[in-house]
Amino acid sequence: MSVNPVFEAALEVQGALVADGADYCFIGGIAVQRWGEPRLTRDADLTIMSRFREDERRVDYLLQRFATRREDAREFALRNRVLLLVAANGVPLDIGLGALDFEERCVQRSSLWRLTDGRELRTCSADDLIVHKAFAARDRDWLDVEGILIRQGTKLNVPRILRELRPLVELKEDDSILPRLEQLMRKRGVV
Repeated sequence: MSVNPVFEAALEVQGALVADGADYCFIGGIAVQRWGEPRLTRDADLTIMSRFREDERRVDYLLQRFATRREDAREFALRNRVLLLVAANGVPLDIGLGALDFEERCVQRSSLWRLTDGRELRTCSADDLIVHKAFAARDRDWLDVEGILIRQGTKLNVPRILRELRPLVELKEDDSILPRLEQLMRKRGVV
């Protein structure tokens, strides 16, 4: 048994996704446990590739297997591209419906992470986690970015991070993200 209920929930949803042949990876707090400074996380965040054309089928498949956190979970997911579910142990699951080129590359670069009990979870790379966290740009996300920079240091692929983040930041129209990330990278000796 895994020591962490969030890992148990992640393993449950991962099993369902593997059975469905989905391309996916965990992002957020679970990936931070692997690549950054471990911290408490209360939910499991992941991306499944649905590429718009598979949205309805993927959502319906997961709705048959998990409880929802909203009465309108299906409609909400199809409109907002995030499916809000609950694992059997009560842990919230935030499942993003991936369609962007970055999300596809992120899933392709993902790898298995062996937990202490020998089971494995598929997480995004440290580079891609920085992209996700910097793009979200909340205070907690910047702390996570700094933790990843501290733990991963020069193993990070800085050109890839900046190449992936730049078009996302342009879409978000937030000129503060790249300078803040570059400042943190300099502070931690990554660049």
